[in-house]
Amino acid sequence: MLVLGIESTCDEMAAAVVEDGLHIRSNVIASQSDFHKKFGGVYPEMAARQHVDLLIPTIQEALEEADVGPEEIDLIAVARGPGLIGPLMIGLNAAKTLSLAWEIPFLGVNHVEAHLYAAMMSNQKFTFPALGVVVSGGHTFLVRILDVGQYEMIGTTVDDAVGEAFDKVAALLDLPYPGGPEIEALAKQGDPTRYPYKAGRVKEHPFDFSFSGLKTNVLYTVKGQNGDKRGKTAIANEEKPHVAASFQEVALRDVATKALAAARSFDCKAIYVGGGVSHNQRLREMLLADLPVYFPGKGLSMDNAAMIAGLGAKLYQGKGDPLDLEAKTRPQFC
Repeated sequence: MLVLGIESTCDEMAAAVVEDGLHIRSNVIASQSDFHKKFGGVYPEMAARQHVDLLIPTIQEALEEADVGPEEIDLIAVARGPGLIGPLMIGLNAAKTLSLAWEIPFLGVNHVEAHLYAAMMSNQKFTFPALGVVVSGGHTFLVRILDVGQYEMIGTTVDDAVGEAFDKVAALLDLPYPGGPEIEALAKQGDPTRYPYKAGRVKEHPFDFSFSGLKTNVLYTVKGQNGDKRGKTAIANEEKPHVAASFQEVALRDVATKALAAARSFDCKAIYVGGGVSHNQRLREMLLADLPVYFPGKGLSMDNAAMIAGLGAKLYQGKGDPLDLEAKTRPQFC
């Protein structure tokens, strides 16, 4: 079964061809990160406009790289959410149009569910029940995976996602967007014990996350107790690596500690980690455990279409979605 995947939830326009839900024939990503750096983050309207220009060339490149024609595609899988409404509609309408033109079904899939599937397809391991850990710019949560498509929520963030916190702290330190890789690189030069930051706690919800307080602590360190994020920096440049290291250590330790505790509490046999922050090497070190821990392979941590196509193949039951399927910026996950 050959599935064409389309991903357009944020600032990446991506297309891929995946065989039987596991074997990646092509995985093309047209990133806009360089374009959005001047804004310090994603400019939603401009992202949608860029998607219009990149859509057809990206899909054509994915088909050519996979050495297949439209007549060989059995299904089109597309991310229907969560994400930015403009970019989502570009990808979803493209999938509907191709479905009509090629006379094949299309299926809308959940983008964050696909991040978990990226770890499964990368390792070709399906061990259930398992713990799913999603750590990205827009999402941070823990789920118990009963099977592909069957999940029980364990904990989520009550404010910022961990990747969003990385981006905001990077901005405070005058680092470019996206902030995650910049913080990770700078942290290697710093002392993670220099600043005694603490992770947030959510009363009566031990597996929930809160990063807003941690982010505010960094703000006061960098800008001073009476400063704001646009004010002058109150620390010397040589202190910035220590701030980055201290922030990263606390934020990632919070994720790892709660994830490992949840895996024990909910009798999980494996851990699957997905999302852009899963690429962070310090987090990977912290998540070492007695049970198997699986991460996405190269090119599958960030937003991509291979994970969309792979999940679509696993979820397809012989019938596609109707043409009136709507994009959902915040679809219910479980």
